[in-house]
Amino acid sequence: RKLLFDTHALVCLLEENGFTTEQSEVIVPALVKIMNNNLDVIYKDMVTKVQQEIALQQVMSHIGGVKKDMIILEKSEFSALRSENEKIKLELQQIKKQVMDEVTKVRADNKLNLNLEKSRAKELVSFGYHAQQDRALTQTDRKIDTGVADLKTMLESHKLDYIKYLAGSVCTCLTVALGFYRLWM
Repeated sequence: RKLLFDTHALVCLLEENGFTTEQSEVIVPALVKIMNNNLDVIYKDMVTKVQQEIALQQVMSHIGGVKKDMIILEKSEFSALRSENEKIKLELQQIKKQVMDEVTKVRADNKLNLNLEKSRAKELVSFGYHAQQDRALTQTDRKIDTGVADLKTMLESHKLDYIKYLAGSVCTCLTVALGFYRLWM
């Protein structure tokens, strides 16, 4: 790629502007050489259309490979998240069953204790021990209150455990969803 122009016309132009013929003939080849060197420097930094298309195809194939990898990762992460969610659901169901069993057991124990205390109170009344009856009733009331308070405490404890597992599951799902959202944006 060389710059082509009429050198004779440039020599004539220089002569018209006050240069001698010898000066003009020396200046013109020097200018041509400088311009060709400048063009060589400029063309070194340029790429051809073919080179540009090859580079574009390479970039596009690399992007396609990355897309495939992301889809594979997304599917594997999503299935792992789904299986983890199922495990958490099963654990929550098991804990719920255990809590219900404990509640049933505590209720049965309290009913049994209440019936025993009632029968003792009836025996005391039948024998005429009013003072003992009052003490027995007070003890029975205390035991009932203690049993009810224990039951409420246990229920609150299990309720907090449920809330912790539920909050953890929700946070995990939201974190993964936001991660996928960020990957696609």
